[in-house]
Amino acid sequence: MKKTKKVLLVGETWVSASTHFKGFDQFSSVTFHSGAQALINALAETEFELTHLPAHQAVEQLPFTLEALAEYDAILLSDIGANSLQLHPDVWLHGKPVADRLKLLRDYVRQGGALAMFGGYLSFQGIDGKARWRRTPVEEALPVTCLPYDDRLETPEGFAPELTAQAEGHPILAGLPTEWPLLLGANEVEVKPGAEVLARLPADLGGHPLLVTGHYGAGRTLAWMSDVSPHWLPPSFIAWPGYAPLFGNMLRWLTAEQAA
Repeated sequence: MKKTKKVLLVGETWVSASTHFKGFDQFSSVTFHSGAQALINALAETEFELTHLPAHQAVEQLPFTLEALAEYDAILLSDIGANSLQLHPDVWLHGKPVADRLKLLRDYVRQGGALAMFGGYLSFQGIDGKARWRRTPVEEALPVTCLPYDDRLETPEGFAPELTAQAEGHPILAGLPTEWPLLLGANEVEVKPGAEVLARLPADLGGHPLLVTGHYGAGRTLAWMSDVSPHWLPPSFIAWPGYAPLFGNMLRWLTAEQAA
C-alpha cells in the first residue's frame, strides 16, 4: 500500500542492567528492549509511514522546531517520561537553555497536528509519579488530565474493555470484533470536558476511561490508557484480529481532515 501519511512513534524502549551470580563469581549484562515491534508490524501494510524514535534517542533527536514537527501527520508518545524531552544534555550537563519541546508539541497540535499518548509505566503520571506529564504543555493538549501521583491500575486478573454509548458508530471502532481480549492494567486519568470516552474499564474496577478522543486548537488528540505491548497488553491482544485495525483506526481518526 502506498504510504501517504507520516507518523512518529516516540519512546516504547528501555535498557535493563542485570547482575548474575554463579557461586563465587558474578558478571553483569545490559540488554536493550523494544515494545514497539507489534505496533510497527500492525501498521506495515497501511497507508502510514511509521518512524520509530527510541526513548534514548528522543532525548536529543526529537525535533526542536515546529517546522520539523509539522513534517509528521501524527506524533505518538508511548512509555516515555517528560524528563526525557526536557532534560537535553545541553540543559542537564552544561546548563545551556534549549527550546522546550513540550511546548512545541502542544503548539504543533494547536496548529493542526495530531498527538496521541499511549499508556505505560512512564506515560501520563506513571509509576511513582515519575512520568511527570501532569501540568505540562502536553497535558494541556491531551483530552485527559493526569493525576498528581502514581496512576497505575494494576489488574493481574485482567479486564475486558467495555465500549460506551459514544463508541457507537465511531470510526475508531469500525470493523472491530465484538469480543475484546483481556488487558492487564492501565493508567488512571480524568477526562476533560468535551472529550469523548469510547472505552472504559468495567464498573467493578472503577469504570475508569481507557480510550478517549478530543480536539485542541485545530488539531486532534487521543489517549489510550493501556499499553501497546506486554505487559499490560498481553500477547493474546496482539494476536487478536482487532489489534491492527484498532491502532490503524486511531491513526486514521487522528489524521483525518477536520471540517471547517
